[in-house]
Amino acid sequence: MEPDSYIDGFVLAVPTANKETFRQHAGDAAQIFKKHGALEIVECWGDDVPEGKLTSMPLAVQRKDDETVVFSWVVWPSRAVRDAGMQAVMNDPLCPKDMPFDGQRVIYGGFRVLVHA
Repeated sequence: MEPDSYIDGFVLAVPTANKETFRQHAGDAAQIFKKHGALEIVECWGDDVPEGKLTSMPLAVQRKDDETVVFSWVVWPSRAVRDAGMQAVMNDPLCPKDMPFDGQRVIYGGFRVLVHA
């Protein structure tokens, strides 16, 4: 990973029954992100995501009993490539519009790499 790399991170809740649908959706979206400059896309299905009393990923995304927390990130070569690429992804006619999860409960943000070991 280069020093100027930029990361978009996401935490979301996906209905557990939609795991395979989500996998397909994520794979399709990953190809579009790569077409527009992303270097790497990682989608992780929750396996050991504890409930918290004050803070936790399940609390943050208001996870329901029949949902699983997903943690994802996209690696871009720079913030400038990310800004242009993200706009292009949103405008791409092939970008999936129907999401197999509640998009209003997605937590996301852009991050500059501080340490990569």
